Amino acid sequence: MLRCVALATLLAASSTAAIAQAPRNFPATALRGVLVVTQPPEVVLNGRPARLAAGARIRGADNLFKISGAVAGQRLLVHYTFDLAGELQDVWVLMPSEASRQPWPATPQQAATWSFNPYAQQWSRP
Repeated sequence: MLRCVALATLLAASSTAAIAQAPRNFPATALRGVLVVTQPPEVVLNGRPARLAAGARIRGADNLFKISGAVAGQRLLVHYTFDLAGELQDVWVLMPSEASRQPWPATPQQAATWSFNPYAQQWSRP
């Protein structure tokens, strides 16, 4: 019985680690920026005040959900999307491999004029 519990625990831990290491696919609406959570739900995004939506989801570099207070005060390179009210809805803290993908749009105007390949997760400028 003890071996079964140990094996189940080991399998659960290894599957969580494998999921956390899987490549992430970002939507074409995701922009890149620098986020600092000040006093949740208040944040500073690219040097400007912004707000987290009521149902905002922050995923760490390990792809696990983070509570906004847990990352407060940290300067984070992120991809993010807005909801219809203009508040931050989805935030992904970037891993170094994701941050190295260049170019990535930082403004909606760039995203509107560049081309996105969702399979390769690459943007190209006109």
